[in-house]
Amino acid sequence: MIFPRPAATAFLALVFLCAHGGAPVRADEKPVPGHSASGEAFNEGPRQAAVLMPGMGAVEFPVTTKSELAQKFFTQGVGQLHGFWYFEAERSFRQASALDPECAMAYWGMAMANIDNPKRAADFMKLAVAKKGPTRREELWIKEFCDYYADGGRSDDGKRKALVRAMEELIYEFPADLEAKAFLVFQLWDNSQHGLPLSSRLAVDALAKQILAANPMHPVHHYLIHLWNAGDGDKRALAAAERCGPAAPGIAHMWHMPGHTYSKLRRYADAAWQQEASARVDHAYMASARIMPEQIHNYAHNNNWLVEDLEYVGRARDAQDLAMNMIELPRLGAARSQAYNMGRERLLELCVQFELWPNLLALEGSMYLAPDDKPDVEVKRLTALAVASFSAGKTEAGEQKLSALEAQGKRAREERSAAADAAEAKAGAEKKSDDEAIKAMAAAMHGFSHRISANEAAIAEVKIYRELARGRPEAVKPLLAAARDISAERRSRICLAIGDKEEAVRLARQASDADPVQVQPLANLAGVLWSAGQKDAARETFEKLRKLSAGMDLDLPVIERLAPLVSGLNLPADWRVKAPETAGAVPRPELKTLGPFRWHPYAAPAWSLDGNDGLRHSLDDFKGKPVLVVFYLGSGCARCIEQLNIFAPLTQKYSDAGIRIVAVSTESTDGFQQTFAKAHGGNGFPFPILSDAGLDAFKAYRAFDDFERTPLHGAFLVDGSGLVRWQNISYEPFRDAGWLLGEAKRLLSVPAAETRTAAAD
Repeated sequence: MIFPRPAATAFLALVFLCAHGGAPVRADEKPVPGHSASGEAFNEGPRQAAVLMPGMGAVEFPVTTKSELAQKFFTQGVGQLHGFWYFEAERSFRQASALDPECAMAYWGMAMANIDNPKRAADFMKLAVAKKGPTRREELWIKEFCDYYADGGRSDDGKRKALVRAMEELIYEFPADLEAKAFLVFQLWDNSQHGLPLSSRLAVDALAKQILAANPMHPVHHYLIHLWNAGDGDKRALAAAERCGPAAPGIAHMWHMPGHTYSKLRRYADAAWQQEASARVDHAYMASARIMPEQIHNYAHNNNWLVEDLEYVGRARDAQDLAMNMIELPRLGAARSQAYNMGRERLLELCVQFELWPNLLALEGSMYLAPDDKPDVEVKRLTALAVASFSAGKTEAGEQKLSALEAQGKRAREERSAAADAAEAKAGAEKKSDDEAIKAMAAAMHGFSHRISANEAAIAEVKIYRELARGRPEAVKPLLAAARDISAERRSRICLAIGDKEEAVRLARQASDADPVQVQPLANLAGVLWSAGQKDAARETFEKLRKLSAGMDLDLPVIERLAPLVSGLNLPADWRVKAPETAGAVPRPELKTLGPFRWHPYAAPAWSLDGNDGLRHSLDDFKGKPVLVVFYLGSGCARCIEQLNIFAPLTQKYSDAGIRIVAVSTESTDGFQQTFAKAHGGNGFPFPILSDAGLDAFKAYRAFDDFERTPLHGAFLVDGSGLVRWQNISYEPFRDAGWLLGEAKRLLSVPAAETRTAAAD
């Protein structure tokens, strides 16, 4: 049965609600503003239209549809599934269903895009069943996964085994269906990640090879990397690693996964290249789709790994740049941000490892090294800054940091004592035995004991650098045992500084032997050997370093210490050796063609709207001044009025921070009085209210559901240069105004020019 578009939308909503056991929406009943009329499961999914994107993978999956464009979006969604790009896959499948509401497989695709949300997947699969696959092949595809997701669960081993058998039956009946084989390869691997044995990886590899024999650039290469990323099997995935990114170059994760293979094989330059490609593709995508970095589940993981690999190959400057960029990223809410935490950890680690003391001290007091409320993180921050201060000859600053560390230790001991007293009092009140009371006290003190131990090690580490700065090498040796967290490389240089050359060489060699193809430990070993008088061994080590030197920075202290060795060999100032050309199976693109190295905020769309004051307001009015633009859904939206009443009392605090607030309404100016009447106190709101009854600004900012043609809640922080530094688009209005004020101050502390400029771009 074919419906006109309005009737089809109504029918879809009816089917969805019936499938969920809920009552259908009556003709005179409206959904909550911002919520989907198709059912609550559609609230959190993609609400903006899909576009056909290049580089989504060469796959063929014909389905029954009367729309050629729907087939294209369906095929795109399948390619995105193979790249684990589930958010965009769901968007593609939803676009296919919008073009052809009768396409049963489009709902199958939405279910497959929710592999990590089995309840939601089950709901979508019910819609696919309701449509009844018109062909035997589609019926099999739908039935096997409907059974798998039945009752909203998929953890049962029996269901996983049954799904494999059902997929095998589909392949027996349709042996030319390459996608059935590809999804079977994935399922066999996925089952092994959930406790089911995988008796033969070689057998699964052979199945994948059947697909590649017919389509050499099929994205099944992705699954082969996962398959062999266990034990010492990664070398068997090298062919897949070369082809994975080129097989679907528009999907960032397809560039990332080969990094796993190359990292395991200690091919760090290749690993860094892959992860940089992934980051650049993500950055290009975010700029075009206008989404925030933390909306991409794998983004922080990829960039954290990229920073580490950049360190391994000696690209410390790029590593610092990217770590700082991770800290700059807008956070989605009050919960601690994964990218922020990883960026802070990497920044401290690499600056200490490469002795970038001026860099650390220059960042003190900035958002990059702001004090942290987690004691263990704060100890690391204070330790790094104290070591940097003493190493740079800034003894007064070093003493201040040392005092702060000692205060941290005192506080931890006081908290441990209080916890023990509380546990003892509780045990007495509950009349526990002595043994039970002792166990309760030990448990209460356990975490504090670790904090105290780490703090004592940090204090010993800082005191070592203080004594070196004072020129008292004899006072250093007694502190070395307590300073347990100093790396072997730094410990070797400390030993060299106090005259223990033998121990310095032993430690430097130990650090390099742990991973002989990392640049920094190898350079450190060469320098220590030279300083210890072992000239021949130093030259031999230096030649090993030269083979790895192609991308490393020459202005690092660990490299600059090699100047006497370089001079003795009569080498030029730039003695790095160009990396040999590798004839890969598939040529790599130029990295800069994939996207920028760093994340950059995008430019806010212009708007010009009538205000409650009778004047015309535009975004240009705020040039040079940050503005928070709140899109709300009119006076009839109770949640919106609640949101405005939360922001209203904080308007002056925002203003004190240099940030203006404006609210944009779906209503015409004639309806503003109803909004004002609902303000607490009855005196209206202390910020302008603007009318966007035509929804042009809502659409321009993507605070709009393209599928149901309805506006969404939105909030956007636009800086004085017109760049969107933070945003929230949702079916619910953003309410945490106090947190957002702090986050806005943090983000705006980074000058706009710095967010757009990076040499590596």
